[in-house]
Amino acid sequence: MTAARRIANVPKPGRTGAGANRLRIGGGLWRSRVLRFPDAEGLRPTPDRVRETLFNWLGQRLAGLACVDLFAGSGALGFEAMSRGAARVALVEQDRKVCEQLRLSAQELGAEGVEVVHADAMEWLVRPGGRYDVAFVDPPYASGLAAEALGRLGARLNAGARVYVEASEIPQSPSPAWTRLREGTAGAVKFALFEFAGQSDPAAREGKEP
Repeated sequence: MTAARRIANVPKPGRTGAGANRLRIGGGLWRSRVLRFPDAEGLRPTPDRVRETLFNWLGQRLAGLACVDLFAGSGALGFEAMSRGAARVALVEQDRKVCEQLRLSAQELGAEGVEVVHADAMEWLVRPGGRYDVAFVDPPYASGLAAEALGRLGARLNAGARVYVEASEIPQSPSPAWTRLREGTAGAVKFALFEFAGQSDPAAREGKEP
């Protein structure tokens, strides 16, 4: 996301005070390991109980899969996915200080399959690159970027990919290729799981690693 977009964003409701800049991974190889993250405009991790619900929805589908965490922030969703068996995870984040902490967290965990990508998520989505089986879309609260991200994301997904969206309002499916599977709320936060059927154009299925 661009700096201009960050200034206009309303922060997602979240914890404040002691412990507000740390969280624990909920399951898998790194269960109970602590992730730390710096103060940054619009950075509020997905609540613990929402993460638990999400990974219950995904079940055992993460084993060996490629995942991307857009607007990565704390990296909670991406690191949780790797902890639960994902083969590789790309953490896309535009704030340099946040990226530095993500790299430090990956080093502390020994997360060799995690790649931290310093980039604007919306710009990254239109670059040529690899495809993913699971995507996490959690832009700054009330930014309105979730719908735009979904509209661009198909070019970066494999057929049958699952996409988690967390926002103040869940966007409509951008095309008939998208199906909303599950949805829920936690206070002011709304979240949903989509499935992407795939691109209709065979040429659009070609991709390279990021």
